[in-house]
Amino acid sequence: MTTALPETVHDFGGFPSSLYALQYRAAGQPELAKEAARLLNAAGFAANCDDRRGLDHGAWVPLLHLLPEAKVPVFQVSMPLGLTTQQAVKLGQALAPLRDQDVLIVASGSMTHNLYDFRQSGAQPESYAQEFATWVQIAVLAKGFKQLLGYRSEAPHAERAHPSEEHFLPLLIAMGATTEADEVSVLHGGITNGVLSMESYAWGLE
Repeated sequence: MTTALPETVHDFGGFPSSLYALQYRAAGQPELAKEAARLLNAAGFAANCDDRRGLDHGAWVPLLHLLPEAKVPVFQVSMPLGLTTQQAVKLGQALAPLRDQDVLIVASGSMTHNLYDFRQSGAQPESYAQEFATWVQIAVLAKGFKQLLGYRSEAPHAERAHPSEEHFLPLLIAMGATTEADEVSVLHGGITNGVLSMESYAWGLE
């Protein structure tokens, strides 16, 4: 996304009207975005530049909390459709050189993301969401790439936690952009609406 002044895109439905009034007014960074596209193409991904696209909620929602004053330039990289776990790690590895230019790589997803259960859930956390998140935490802290690549068959309740994979794969993209020297921090977010684990991880912040 090479947009110079990206709009805030509210690409979701059925939520309170107050969410649709939120705006995130960060400037873009077209030249760095073009460099990201170059790195991705060099790694074998078919990356194109779009100078009209805005920031969707996968970008502006976390940034609204991380950088609420919107003074840091932002560009968004869309995740390719049909990405595998191995390709997700490769994508992160392709973008890793941007860190040397003081670029913060934010891979946005959700530790659990079953919207059917979300609509049906009560106030109490569902055990399956906690068990899945705990398994992931153990694997991340142990640098268990092999287990995480095969999470679909190895993690408890993986298919219920993620009926589709697009909200889990960003974790693997982030891990792909790390180095052996990076220390990992666990950002405990709890479980909201009974089924949505908000646990996150950060590398190289110390």
